[in-house]
Amino acid sequence: MSGDSGGYRGAGLRLLSMYGVCAGDAVSVVTAEGEMSGILMPRYESASEDYIVIKLKSGYNAGVDVSKVKSIEKIDSAKGEAPAAPPVPAENPGLPRVALISTGGTIASKIDYRTGGVKAALSASELYASVPELASHATVDPEVLMSEYSENLTPEHWAAIAEKVAEKVRSGKYSGVVISHGTDTMHYTAAALSFALQGLPVPVVLVGAQRSSDRPSSDAALNMLGATVFAATAGVAGVFVAMHAGTSDDAVAVHVGTRVRKNHTSRRDAFESIDVTPAAIVKGGAVEMQASGIELAPRGRGELKLQSRFDSSVALLKYYPGFDPAMIDSANCKAIILEGTGLGHVNKNCFPSIKKAIEKGVVVCMASQCIWGRVSMTVYDTGRDLLDIGVVPLSDMIAETATAKAMWALANAPNVKKAMQENIAGEISEAIPI
Repeated sequence: MSGDSGGYRGAGLRLLSMYGVCAGDAVSVVTAEGEMSGILMPRYESASEDYIVIKLKSGYNAGVDVSKVKSIEKIDSAKGEAPAAPPVPAENPGLPRVALISTGGTIASKIDYRTGGVKAALSASELYASVPELASHATVDPEVLMSEYSENLTPEHWAAIAEKVAEKVRSGKYSGVVISHGTDTMHYTAAALSFALQGLPVPVVLVGAQRSSDRPSSDAALNMLGATVFAATAGVAGVFVAMHAGTSDDAVAVHVGTRVRKNHTSRRDAFESIDVTPAAIVKGGAVEMQASGIELAPRGRGELKLQSRFDSSVALLKYYPGFDPAMIDSANCKAIILEGTGLGHVNKNCFPSIKKAIEKGVVVCMASQCIWGRVSMTVYDTGRDLLDIGVVPLSDMIAETATAKAMWALANAPNVKKAMQENIAGEISEAIPI
């Protein structure tokens, strides 16, 4: 077997070596159950040695038990280079200009023709090649700020993104800003930017993809198109998240940045607005604004105020039966967001630890672990006792939003407790629609 092992070892590596194939080769594999063909995919070093992985023409991966393989035939060798991307379309001076800031994630990835996997890649030619419809709606200026999986992002990354957005907005060149981002923590970043970038005069839209662009079921192109159309033409300003509105490839939902949550691991419509409706639907290249329940700022009237500092000394603790109050005692932080049950409750055996933390100056806030609805801590005596201790109720603020807000408030607000109860960026809604 030529080249590296592709992550294979043991029985898998011996099998591939026997037939002279390596990761990235197009192969036909005959097993006891039948024949399949596709691209031989690389594996993680820690994966089982008893399987090889084939990417089928459908875009899905199939694991093949080494012991059942009768033969492997190489159809084509691994390609070293991808086909050349088409040239960037000529600029249309009549179109709005949008800045695209890439931070990584699935949407900023493309197929690696050597291994059959995906890798980070985003240039102007690659962008227009993957979403040629963009050229009809806006002139897009892409820039790679970082290439990170979203689970690796920290408040320091949020600050860098906020500062780059501020740079683009203050240049006066752009009708809007799009940020490509991994989906796993995109709602945290959207909330953080909502507080760090107050008074925005244009839309700032985070966009991601649940499935990479090399898969036939990819949502990357439609999401990017929807985000760009909204950033370029919507009559509102602020921070938003644009992702598939449903399972079909026909519409993108645009969510308010502090009111959105990822509610499914893999569905293309994984992102949902919580306790409000999406701000808009983008369909057929047009923006359809909705009555979201959140008062949105009009485009062009805001004056950007950048407050990009974050203090990560915040703990998000989810209460559960058997929760050990020692977790509160050992939380070495300046603020705690408790995800309580129902209307905002925790076991009374947590009260002494909560009281001790508050007496030490820790801001303790209560959100609900329920996805929909609001905290109401005056209904039962448990909630009233927690209020008497000094716990701050967070109404219908999403726990993840509250975590990002606390990190921002610790670094920027003179009174953190007061700031946590103020509606700064639509994170608290007065009424919840039925």
